[in-house]
Amino acid sequence: MPRTASAPAGRRRARLAIAACGAAAALVAGALAPATAANTAPHAAPKPRAEHYVALGDSFTAGSLIPVQIDAACGRSNRNYPSLTARRLSPADFRDVSCGGAKTDDMWRPQPGTGKPEQLAALKSDTTLVSIGIGGNDIGFGEVVRACTYAVPKPIPDGNPCEQRYTKGGTDQLAERILETAPKVAAVLGEIRKRSPKAHVIVVGFPAILSEKAEDAEGCKASLRMPVGDIPYLRATMRSLNTMLSREAQLARATYVDTYTPSVDHNACRPFAERWVEGMYPRAERPAWPFHPNANGEAGMAEAVKQTLAAPKV
Repeated sequence: MPRTASAPAGRRRARLAIAACGAAAALVAGALAPATAANTAPHAAPKPRAEHYVALGDSFTAGSLIPVQIDAACGRSNRNYPSLTARRLSPADFRDVSCGGAKTDDMWRPQPGTGKPEQLAALKSDTTLVSIGIGGNDIGFGEVVRACTYAVPKPIPDGNPCEQRYTKGGTDQLAERILETAPKVAAVLGEIRKRSPKAHVIVVGFPAILSEKAEDAEGCKASLRMPVGDIPYLRATMRSLNTMLSREAQLARATYVDTYTPSVDHNACRPFAERWVEGMYPRAERPAWPFHPNANGEAGMAEAVKQTLAAPKV
C-alpha cells in the first residue's frame, strides 16, 4: 500500500527549506517554473544508454489518442515521449506501462476500468532507467477542465469565475491539493528507489498549456474556451504543480525534466501549426486528447528528456 503519511520532521524541514528558496527565486524571476541547472562541465557527457528502461505515468505520458494507439485501454501511443526516448537510447529492454487517468494510487494498485496491474510491478532490480509523469490527476485536472471551460454553444463569461470557485472562502483549493499530492509523489519515488536501486529516475514535468503572453489571451479563450480572467490563476497552478514535482525529485535524488520551458511558445493558445498542446477541439489531421500534448508535444518532451539525460552532472 502507498505510504502517504506525513514525512519525518527532517524531511519536512528539507522540503520547506527548498520550497522557500524556490519561492524567493520565483519572486526575483517573476515566474514559478523551475529553473534548469547550468551546464558548467568543461566537456560533453557521454551518450546515455539505458539497458532496462521502464516508463510510468498518466495520459500526458501515454500520448492519449495520438496515432498509433497500441493500448486502447490506457490510450497509449507508440509516439509518446517514452517510446521516442527508447528509440534514441536503444535499451535492451523497454516497458511502457503509462496509462491515461492514472493517479499516484495507481502506481500501487490495479487501475480501475483498465484491467492493468499496478504500474510499479513493471520495475525490476536490474532496471536502469525509470521515467515518471504523474500528479495532474491527483489534483483533479479533468475536474478543473470541466469546471473552468465552456463547450460550444455555451457562452464564455467575463471575469474569473474559475478562480473564484477554487479560492472561495480564502483558501486556494488547488494549491492545497498540490501540497497534499507532494507526499504521495515522494512515496512513489521512494518505492521506485526500493524496487530498482540501480535506476536513474527522472520525473517529467507538465508542458505549458496556457500562454505567458498577454497578447495570446484571446487565443486562449478561443482554443481552450475559458474566461480570459482565469488564465493567470490556472497558469500559476500548473507552474506550482511543476515546482512541487521538481522539489520532490530533488528530495528523492531523482532528476527533474523541465518540459514547461521549451513548450512555452507552443502552448494551446498559439496558432494551430505551432501548438504542442491541443485545445478543447483538436483537429482530425492531428489527433490528441483535448488539453493534452499532440505528437509534436510528445516529440518536444522526448527532446527535453534527451537533453536532460545527456547533460553533465554538476
